[in-house]
Amino acid sequence: MEVVNKKAKFDYFIEKEIECGIVLTGTEIKSIRKGSVDLKDTYVRIKNNEAYIINMYIAKYDEGNIFNHDERRERKLLLHKKEILKLAEESSKNGYTLIPIRCYLKKNLAKISVGICKGKKNYDKRESIKERDLKRLEG
Repeated sequence: MEVVNKKAKFDYFIEKEIECGIVLTGTEIKSIRKGSVDLKDTYVRIKNNEAYIINMYIAKYDEGNIFNHDERRERKLLLHKKEILKLAEESSKNGYTLIPIRCYLKKNLAKISVGICKGKKNYDKRESIKERDLKRLEG
């Protein structure tokens, strides 16, 4: 199971990717295994030397009961202190932000790939569309 943030590659230049774990509660892992995850409009914020993923949607588990979770709550990311400080330094540069690229399972653990990204301008997006259309016509 892998969920990819398709808008991230269209809206941003991805400079570097870092893999990190995610803190889940209740039935969230069951929903992730089922593939009920959406990374659209999500981002990562660093506060108090901890990384949090904001606005990530994990659907409620159908067979869950009172232990179901809030679908868009802030979730803590599991990173080493040095990695968090490095991400904070990189994202503080002008025009850079932290965007989740994909969510996947690795040895039954949920992982998030976070990219250090720089926003594209409109002419860059048009260039991406042009390249994509040329690939489609050739292949």
